[in-house]
Amino acid sequence: MIAAGTFNPPSIDWFALSPLLVLLGGGLVLLVAAALTPQWPKHLYAWSTVAIGLAALATTFVQWHDISKDGAKTLVGGALSYDHLALFGTITICIGLCLAALVTDDFLRREGMEGPEVYGLFLMAAVGAVVMVMSNDLIVLFLGLETLSIALYVLAASNRRRVESQEAGIKYFVLGGFSSAFFLYGIALIYGATGSTNFTTILAAFDSVPVHRRDAFALVGVGLMLVGLGFKVSAAPFHFWSPDVYQGAPTPITAFMASVGKTAAFAAMLRVLIIALPNWKDDWRPVIWVIAVLTLLVGSISAVVQTNVKRMLAYSSISHAGFILLGVEAAGHAGASGAGGMPGTMMYLMIYSVLVIGTFAVVTVVGRTGDAATDLGSFRGLSKQQPLLAMALTVFLLAQAGVPLTSGFIAKVGVIKAVVDEHSYALAIIAMVSAVIAAFLYLRIMVNVWLADPETGDDTREPVRVPLSTGIAIALCAGFTLYVGFNPGWLIDASDMVTNVARPLTGG
Repeated sequence: MIAAGTFNPPSIDWFALSPLLVLLGGGLVLLVAAALTPQWPKHLYAWSTVAIGLAALATTFVQWHDISKDGAKTLVGGALSYDHLALFGTITICIGLCLAALVTDDFLRREGMEGPEVYGLFLMAAVGAVVMVMSNDLIVLFLGLETLSIALYVLAASNRRRVESQEAGIKYFVLGGFSSAFFLYGIALIYGATGSTNFTTILAAFDSVPVHRRDAFALVGVGLMLVGLGFKVSAAPFHFWSPDVYQGAPTPITAFMASVGKTAAFAAMLRVLIIALPNWKDDWRPVIWVIAVLTLLVGSISAVVQTNVKRMLAYSSISHAGFILLGVEAAGHAGASGAGGMPGTMMYLMIYSVLVIGTFAVVTVVGRTGDAATDLGSFRGLSKQQPLLAMALTVFLLAQAGVPLTSGFIAKVGVIKAVVDEHSYALAIIAMVSAVIAAFLYLRIMVNVWLADPETGDDTREPVRVPLSTGIAIALCAGFTLYVGFNPGWLIDASDMVTNVARPLTGG
């Protein structure tokens, strides 16, 4: 029992935690209010979620200016980081939350599933994701990871009318449990080697130990954590869950998973490898190099042989994870500063989050009632039925292929330039070759949308309709994709600031 007066709690900067508190409080209020009131009017659940996401986004923008002026620090006794890396990741997560909520609104009403539960899970998943990007302690990171993962398991299985959704939830849960166990075992070994789970203390412990005396426990711990994080980012050879889960989960859930989930996992990877374990970069950087190559090739080659668009985009997501790993590998060369690689990684995550939600929003609409019409044939003749929707899909596909004057080109150039600057020429060449291979995938979809001849039975299919909120989300995603492609300077400048991270154990 703790004697009175001996417990000294850490001071808490509540304003610095405001984005997290807004998401958590908003989610709890939404669920409680929805449980105690009759069915809400149409669109209100979704727009309430969007309002909560925008409120968190607004506080993050205010904090960005404060950190630029006062500097980065740690919070709650060094457990959380308050820096530009955390805020950039939080902005990406909030944008993904708002866009996914808009797409989900029309989907749930079309499928007869309207209710507050999915939006509450969105908000809880966003809370876990923000904790991950802010973490400065392995235990806190694990808590955020599990909060995000459990919400995604339930969301993947949320369409109880489809066996595929139930199967996706079970597969994701079982394999995700294994990956979490690997990650937690790695944390235990790092704790055994350093006596702490705090990133700053871990860094100081390894700084004080000569290279030849480093503990083998720590090396195994780094490897196990890489396995856990590799699963979360869908990196090969830990990617096997991704195509089945992406195909089986409700399409808006897939979009949320591919954007918010990937952002949180990669930001956590940067925190662990660059901030806590830069002393081990000579050990983990070759592993990242090999995983990046495998991910690029597996994702791009496997994608071109698929016939279901959701599976195509799942393998495309794996390929994009390989590109993001280029930034992680480049950041490893720079050591604890993460210069070059970290900005490219975070910029890619923001751009890809918008792209993938826009793409899956179109797939949601084309999927029609039942969310099952996601084969290539379902996109045949889309340009004649919905020319604006077909144009938006073309913009997203060209951007994912890395065509100039789109945001995807800026993202790919950012990470490839980062590895070239570090003289990883072989990795850059492999990335460009994989981009050429993957371009065939996007071309196949565009051919079906614009050039494929109608076939027997096409005229009997349910017409493609674009509801209001989904149309708004698609328009916002397409506008962002083109605007960044033509005017990328502001985003590049903002991403360059993510190297300003909280390192010393200061603040609350």
